[in-house]
Amino acid sequence: MPKMKEFTVTIADKPGALGTCFHALAEGGVNILAFQSYVEEGESLARLLVDNPAAAKVVLGQLRMIFEETEAAVVRLAHRPGELGHAAALLGEKKINIDYSYCGLEPGSTLALVVFGVDNLNKAASLLDDMAAKQT
Repeated sequence: MPKMKEFTVTIADKPGALGTCFHALAEGGVNILAFQSYVEEGESLARLLVDNPAAAKVVLGQLRMIFEETEAAVVRLAHRPGELGHAAALLGEKKINIDYSYCGLEPGSTLALVVFGVDNLNKAASLLDDMAAKQT
């Protein structure tokens, strides 16, 4: 699972807007695995990693939301001190710049699901996949 589709969704910067979007995704059978939201230039933006990208596209389209679908490097890390630092340092050692990152959890797992938006997706995905395979 080194690469996954993620969505960047533009949401109105007003009370309840994020909840409305998240409820609609849930009603459409979409589980949010990880997310990050922030306000930029008067708009609320949310990055989402979901279990069903095709269904998420349908729901977001029905809501007439502006969204972009991209790929991000994703790794499952043990939930213990130092793992996140190890992953970020590994990317840096290989001259891969991290533009953003966020994390979440998959249902039924105790592993952290860490998402990295990077400037070299294929290289990052390969490195993180190798790192995860060596964990135990």
